[in-house]
Amino acid sequence: MKLLGNIIWFLFGGVCIFLEYLVSSFLLCLTIIGIPFGIQTFKLAWVALWPFGKTIETNPQTGGCLSTVMNVLWIFLGGIWIALSHLFFGLLFCITVVGIPFGLQHFKLAGLALTPFGKEIKG
Repeated sequence: MKLLGNIIWFLFGGVCIFLEYLVSSFLLCLTIIGIPFGIQTFKLAWVALWPFGKTIETNPQTGGCLSTVMNVLWIFLGGIWIALSHLFFGLLFCITVVGIPFGLQHFKLAGLALTPFGKEIKG
């Protein structure tokens, strides 16, 4: 089921989300200040390509206070808009029974897009 969900996700928009995150990652990595944010968008890109079967866990050994500061900066510099767009699409997909699994994946991406620092992708 995981493979089928990922194939459908990829064909009907996952590749577009992946390319958007990939382009923004490369643009962020052009500046020294943007490199940490670019690395986090790479993380979002890989989850957005094949989201089914992946879990997002908080890693207690990364960053600490620095991770919190970077998450706050991320939220104010664009993370809120990314998370809101995933939240919107998640609600839109959850209108139909067939779209619920895809809506849940958008909710997962919204949580990661809101605070990506200190998170780890498993799966």
